[in-house]
Amino acid sequence: MPRLTLFGYWRSSSSHRVRIALHLKGLEYESVSVNLRDGEQGTETHRARSPTGYVPCLVLDGATYVESVAIIELLEERFPAPNLFPADSGGRARVRALVEIVNSGTQPLQNTGVMKHLAELGQDAAGQAAWLRHFVGRGLASLERAIADNARAGVSGPYAYGGSSTAADVYLVPQVDAAKRFGVDLSACPRVVGAYDAAMRLEAFQKAAPHAQPDAPKA
Repeated sequence: MPRLTLFGYWRSSSSHRVRIALHLKGLEYESVSVNLRDGEQGTETHRARSPTGYVPCLVLDGATYVESVAIIELLEERFPAPNLFPADSGGRARVRALVEIVNSGTQPLQNTGVMKHLAELGQDAAGQAAWLRHFVGRGLASLERAIADNARAGVSGPYAYGGSSTAADVYLVPQVDAAKRFGVDLSACPRVVGAYDAAMRLEAFQKAAPHAQPDAPKA
């Protein structure tokens, strides 16, 4: 059996993605918290694992890997069943496009480093919230259009891409969770919300949810 250790944080959307992928593939792993609120990502210990200081960081059989896209591609190659990408090259490209709409075009604009810099530039809490709602809303609107385009091309099903969960859902779900937290209006994104609801009926997504993590604050 592989030895897997995930260094992450309960509310980190990038950590959330990797947790979903691990649960979808039925892989057991040890969870180690890197408390972003307390600045543990900036310690020498964590930077020895992650050059950027970001989470997640996955240790697989003694080797260390960073960045959620790279980690999830690694898991797909090492543990191909169940698949997180379609069998055909065109389908894989479209799923990767959905992934990148979130990974490159949406989530980086909401991370704590961006919010900290906005505060340093004099942006108050209301301005920061407006920033979040604008850019996260814009990203999810793009995701909505991409899912609709795929549907018009014949890709039907309740999930982000077709009739089974894929890497697209792995990225969509944490982003929608963040959007809800930021108060983003999702009424114009029915396909995104539908895919989210379908995914959240699956046990893997429920187990990976932020509130279900051992380092989440207890009510």
